[in-house]
Amino acid sequence: MRQIILAIALLADFAFLGTGRADESQIALKDAPGRDQVLNNCGACHSLDYIEMNSPFMDRAVWEAEVTKMIKAFGAPIDEADAKVIAAYLAANYGK
Repeated sequence: MRQIILAIALLADFAFLGTGRADESQIALKDAPGRDQVLNNCGACHSLDYIEMNSPFMDRAVWEAEVTKMIKAFGAPIDEADAKVIAAYLAANYGK
């Protein structure tokens, strides 16, 4: 069911790409182990700008909680192995 909801959301997003979207620049994440998992999982649902915006406030525990929230509260289809890699990448590269 989660995959169907994610697919519908992505299709809806692609349908509106050319119609009045905000002027968002593509964020360039730091090149380190885990970057691909962040791009593929997190970037599928929301802007990656949130990473840099929130990084001054987030330590490892908060990043881990954020990844868990995305999976449990919002239904992000991220497997356990990727979740650990994502949290470690965010803590190492965007943690305080």
